[in-house]
Amino acid sequence: MAIEVGAVIDGKVTGVQPFGCFVELEDGKNGLVHISEIANEYVKTIENHVKVGQKVKVKILSVSDKGKISLSMKQANLPRAPKPKKTTPAKDEPLVLSDFEWQPRNLASDEESFEEKMKRFKSDSDEKMQSLKNSEGRGKGYRRSSNSY
Repeated sequence: MAIEVGAVIDGKVTGVQPFGCFVELEDGKNGLVHISEIANEYVKTIENHVKVGQKVKVKILSVSDKGKISLSMKQANLPRAPKPKKTTPAKDEPLVLSDFEWQPRNLASDEESFEEKMKRFKSDSDEKMQSLKNSEGRGKGYRRSSNSY
């Protein structure tokens, strides 16, 4: 069986390292599943996810010129999206787009000039900054003073 990028095949874990695990593929070749491709969650310790001798499904990500095979367990286990069905109507069948209703645009915000939008943005920003500055001193249990001890 030829190694084909994108194929999902079965393999057997032959070694576990801190950076990933080695997997023997069906044709006897070995590849590496990097730690980032083990699972969808954060993997701190690989041994918590795979063991030597375990059978796994892997997706072939790439094959280098030197023959190194990059694999992924998490991409192999993703649900595959069904192929979209062809929805071309017959020649004598009318084309129905759906029950879509056109809605008028809200032109009030479009009529506002760039300068007015920027002025409103700056005013909102200034208010938020002032509110933040006012709340910084509260709740800390002390006040700053200019006196040195």
